[in-house]
Amino acid sequence: MKSVEVKGNLREKVGKTTSKSLRREDQIPCVVYGNGENVHFHTHERSFKKLVYTPNAYLVNLDIDGKKHQAVLRAIQFHPVSDKIIHADFFEVTEKEPLWIQMPVITEGTPVGVINGGRLVQKMRKVKVKGLLSVLPDDIKIDISDLVIGQSIKIGDLKIEGLEFMEPDNAVVILVKTARAAIVDEVEEGEEGEEGEEGEEGAEGEKAEGGEAPAAKGKE
Repeated sequence: MKSVEVKGNLREKVGKTTSKSLRREDQIPCVVYGNGENVHFHTHERSFKKLVYTPNAYLVNLDIDGKKHQAVLRAIQFHPVSDKIIHADFFEVTEKEPLWIQMPVITEGTPVGVINGGRLVQKMRKVKVKGLLSVLPDDIKIDISDLVIGQSIKIGDLKIEGLEFMEPDNAVVILVKTARAAIVDEVEEGEEGEEGEEGEEGAEGEKAEGGEAPAAKGKE
């Protein structure tokens, strides 16, 4: 699993006044919990550049005044007007305890259905999984090469050793839909085929009639 380093400092005081003061200095109030006593700290807002503004999932190596913690970002709050980060929660993890995390879904290959005119629709960009830290991958890779029009891949179809998928089995991850253009092509092909057959029958009839008419004129 990918990791990122975040350095922070312990917060001497906890409260709204202190938090506002920190934010004026571009420091984000944070807390790490999950392994005993909660640890309140602050870190610069640029520390979240990789964590928030990215599709990737990261293990966070926290360095808080020299003390190390391994954690994952569990929750983040944004200002309703400025959209700036105002608080973040981290969950401390261990090698022995399984944890849940949102993993990005990466597709591989081009579906047969897309080549034939279908449209690829990805319903889920991330999926919630649970597993030990040692088996968590960087992402969930799905080979979609064999998907035909109308076919989908659901959570229940995904099998990765050591991972438990926390989404409903019938939840659709990705599918190939019939595009309108593809439907029109099929209809037009069918219509052309029918018209062609009728044209051939008509042509044969015209030849027969044409053959008889000249013969009758010849006799006259």
